[in-house]
Amino acid sequence: MRERRAILSGSTFEEQIGYARAVVDGDRVHVSGTTGFDYATMTISDDVVDQAEQCLRNIEAALVEAKCTFGDVVRVRYLLPDREDFERCRPVLRRCFGEVRPAATMLVCGLSDPRMKIEIEVYARRAVA
Repeated sequence: MRERRAILSGSTFEEQIGYARAVVDGDRVHVSGTTGFDYATMTISDDVVDQAEQCLRNIEAALVEAKCTFGDVVRVRYLLPDREDFERCRPVLRRCFGEVRPAATMLVCGLSDPRMKIEIEVYARRAVA
């Protein structure tokens, strides 16, 4: 039987909406759309680059708990309300994904809170013994 377990970050959004930061399903790891909130303090920077960096810290924490790294990511989605902000985030994103080269999509869309300037979602495959 395949392992299926939820990974929680402590974000109040997970409790309010009813979802997990990530779900491990066998060798697949699905990380929910993750914003730039610091989930320990539920604060968020006004700067999109700072938010992108925090998104990646939040994602990395979920991947580590799932026994993965950014090197295991096979798919990434970037969601931004302002397409102009994406270019500013590229150096931060390249640090995590430049060598990995996952399939990627960037979408311009509204996010659930006007303070959110970027949301990142990833899928990873992990080695299962």
